[in-house]
Amino acid sequence: MLQFLKKVKTILFIISLFPLLFACNNSSNNSENKDMDDNQKHEIVEVPDFKSDSAYLFIQEQLKFGPRVPESKAHQQCAEYLVGKLKGYSDTVYEQVGSVIPYTGKTMRIKNIIASFNPTNQQRIIICSHWDSRHVADMEKDEAKRNKPIPGANDGASGVGVIMEIARNLKLKTSNIGVDLILFDAEDYGQPDFLNLPEQDDTWCLGAQYWAKNPHLPNYTAYYGILLDMVGAPNATFYKEKFSMNYAPNIVEKVWQTAYNEGFSGYFINEEANAITDDHFYVNNIAKIPCIDIIQIDKTTPHNFGKYWHTQDDNINAIDKNTLKAVGQTLITLIYNE
Repeated sequence: MLQFLKKVKTILFIISLFPLLFACNNSSNNSENKDMDDNQKHEIVEVPDFKSDSAYLFIQEQLKFGPRVPESKAHQQCAEYLVGKLKGYSDTVYEQVGSVIPYTGKTMRIKNIIASFNPTNQQRIIICSHWDSRHVADMEKDEAKRNKPIPGANDGASGVGVIMEIARNLKLKTSNIGVDLILFDAEDYGQPDFLNLPEQDDTWCLGAQYWAKNPHLPNYTAYYGILLDMVGAPNATFYKEKFSMNYAPNIVEKVWQTAYNEGFSGYFINEEANAITDDHFYVNNIAKIPCIDIIQIDKTTPHNFGKYWHTQDDNINAIDKNTLKAVGQTLITLIYNE
């Protein structure tokens, strides 16, 4: 009897171990699954290094042609240069030629340039900038200089320089998404205040308006767009522009968080700023594509833009490689993590 009881106790002891063994095994599986989930969540994406020296050279090359005023020789030569470079980097380049009517009332020919990467991918984003130069220097204190076009290093060429370097990287390493790089024409052909003409509506951003009404492909759309405007000045600050926050607050937060993670919070300020009518306004309103604006806002100036804005001093001296790096690396990181 005693021996029988010992056997029963032994059997009961072994049975009692089953839940413990199962729990240990289950705990081990859960641990493995958790590790797997953590690995998936923290999967390291190899992101190219944005070369600010290269972006700077792209800016210099544009400036060599002179002010890129629509219908000028410099404008034509620069277009040929940009198209040639982009054809070497991208899968497809579209040269969208059209006619617009500026504040002068005289029809003007413009050219938007679109470079597409991974064109069959339905998941697409837009990175855009304007590539023209302002035809007048309306912020010049010296009235004799006001009727001359500006070099447009920061206001125009800087955004294009960043985009060209992004294009070079996309050629070397394919992204998981489709990317369209769009260079809008005639953004800066708006009506100058010093001419004292009757005020007209929508005289700015003529190329973006044209593209939004006539996209380069039928029924074209994209998940979102990011506009670059004046992104090269020394110690530039980029605030969360009001229209961007109204139309695409999630994209603003995504970009600013990426910049913060990359160590560029000194450039991308976590504060909102006033609305600015820029190319993104028409991409949002007409094309119905959520689009934000990364644009220099300087709260120390009367007009809230940089001191070089719409003056003859907007030359290569208005460009800083550190600022180009901050903007370019943020965008490169964003693109390759989509």
